[in-house]
Amino acid sequence: MLTRPDLVPQDEGVSTLVHRAVEDARELARAEIALVKAKAGERATAYKNAAIFFGAAATLALSAVTALLVGLILTIATLVGPGWATAIVVIATLVIAGILAVVGKGKLAPPQGVK
Repeated sequence: MLTRPDLVPQDEGVSTLVHRAVEDARELARAEIALVKAKAGERATAYKNAAIFFGAAATLALSAVTALLVGLILTIATLVGPGWATAIVVIATLVIAGILAVVGKGKLAPPQGVK
């Protein structure tokens, strides 16, 4: 418990004052630790909520891409048949995925001349 200097009796010894100062410092340290824990908990909750929304957005985006690819297969199937339409769309999708992977790998590589 923090004390006010004007309330300290004048006849206390130095050891009592030192003991009181140490206790006040401990209490202050506990309060600071509690504050840091509370702030960390607040941030963790905010990040958790953001991650949930990002996860939902990614799930919906993936569903939209799947629907787009199925629609593309159905559209091409009227021209070349369902088997060939599926093969064309799958191969084209894999080529695009490969290009994106190569570009992503290039972004991870260190710049030339830097070791």
